Amino acid sequence: MTSFPLLAPHKWRPLGAAWAIALVSSLVVLFIGEVMGQAPCELCWFQRAFMFPLAIILGIAAFKSDRTVVPYGLALAAGGGLAALYHSLLYAGVIAAPIIPCTGGPSCSGESMTIGGVPLPLLSLVAFALILTFLLNFQRRLKS
Repeated sequence: MTSFPLLAPHKWRPLGAAWAIALVSSLVVLFIGEVMGQAPCELCWFQRAFMFPLAIILGIAAFKSDRTVVPYGLALAAGGGLAALYHSLLYAGVIAAPIIPCTGGPSCSGESMTIGGVPLPLLSLVAFALILTFLLNFQRRLKS
């Protein structure tokens, strides 16, 4: 139990939504890497380094009703979002630099690195942006 007074259940929904996005994102990239055999590029690894801990700490916080997770979640989501933004700009050709895979796997600019026609770097950026939005919403609900 926490030493904080319990919040109404609806106030915890944004934290649960942020956790769900982090969990689904983590499971999807594990599926792509381990089941489909797609080797991640270096920038994908950086984004994973931010997303995987989010899935763990947001899940624990949601189940333990721990509201102190917000600063840590915001920091991780912002860091991952910046990496995803840079990766998306590289993918779109806004920033001129090659996207080089870590191993002999496919480049992130290939057709195989899309889901439903949407590139993985853009999906990652959307996931981090949604997590940030939900965490900020949760923080706002804590204050009201």
